[in-house]
Amino acid sequence: MTVDTSFTPEDLAFRDEVREFLSQAYDEELQARLASGEPKVYKQAVIDWQKRLYEKGWIAPNWPVEYGGTGWTPVQKYIYAREEGFANAPTVVPFGLNMVGPVIYTFGNDEQKQRFLPDILASDVWWAQGYSEPGAGSDLASLKTRADFAGDHYVVNGTKTWTTLGQHADWIFLLARTSTDVARKQEGISFLLADMKTPGIAVKPIITIEGSHEVNEVHFENVKVPLENLVGEEGKGWTYGK
Repeated sequence: MTVDTSFTPEDLAFRDEVREFLSQAYDEELQARLASGEPKVYKQAVIDWQKRLYEKGWIAPNWPVEYGGTGWTPVQKYIYAREEGFANAPTVVPFGLNMVGPVIYTFGNDEQKQRFLPDILASDVWWAQGYSEPGAGSDLASLKTRADFAGDHYVVNGTKTWTTLGQHADWIFLLARTSTDVARKQEGISFLLADMKTPGIAVKPIITIEGSHEVNEVHFENVKVPLENLVGEEGKGWTYGK
């Protein structure tokens, strides 16, 4: 038995389209801005690149079509990823498009989908991931950040660490403990969305050994997170985060 691994004429036409797009969209000017090392220039360059993908309709290959995905076949996804690698084009920042976006369209309510998904696709909001903590990284279920119910909101206290590119973030999705009366430590953890401009949130840089600022600590001190920013059911955040 032999397997035909050659591309179809349609696949080859798609490959040529991808090559042409990358050669034009990922131009020398954009490459220079991405390599500038200046934080504001870098952030805007990343956003500009992702907006070019969005305008082309290629920003979210793995999202369902009904939420803005491309509808590509597995072969087309492979072709795009391969050509992207050949062009040395930057991959998208994963926290919005590959992490919180899928959680919202899978477990969020209709209001959350309408509120957050368009801005994620258009790169109008930069997201950060609030999972790891001092003492709760590889054993994330031991997290200590608390979210105490207070009527129409939660009050969040705790610290997240190794928050990649958190200095650029507009919003953060985080896991926080909403209950300690549980049989397993993976229970009682909820998935919350917080505006980084909320009073009580502070970002502290972590400078790595080579002198770069990529990761951060994020401190929450009596931070009010509206109840409407709870994704899915309270206490099911561990499931959603996985």
